[in-house]
Amino acid sequence: MKKIILILCCLVISACTFQTKHRGYVFPNDLETQVATIKTTKQLEDMIGSPQVKTVYGDEVWIYFGEDENYHGPFPLTYDNKTILLAWVKGGRVTKTQILHDDDLPDVCIDSDETEIPAAIELNALEELFNNIGRFSPGGLGQ
Repeated sequence: MKKIILILCCLVISACTFQTKHRGYVFPNDLETQVATIKTTKQLEDMIGSPQVKTVYGDEVWIYFGEDENYHGPFPLTYDNKTILLAWVKGGRVTKTQILHDDDLPDVCIDSDETEIPAAIELNALEELFNNIGRFSPGGLGQ
């Protein structure tokens, strides 16, 4: 019995992986001081790189996003160190910057409901089966 428990414990422990993957930009630790010196878009691109998103409407804002994705074996995936850099740009100049961290970002709850598709046709299993008759060519005929 002890051997079975030992083997089971070894299997459970071997399934545990502790891994962190970086998603988006990996910002330096002194991001606030580096961003404070940036005055032009050229400097911004040299220090941080091209933005992930540029706004289309309203003020031109360059958006940079980075976070750590943590894997801890069988436990749910967690995210931390979320950082968003917003840079307001006018012409070739950076007029304003804002840095948002985990505490500044709102918690968003995804709703489990489904959105209905307008004019969608809902078929039961039998209707789906008969609806597909004749749609597929027989195997091996090269059609």
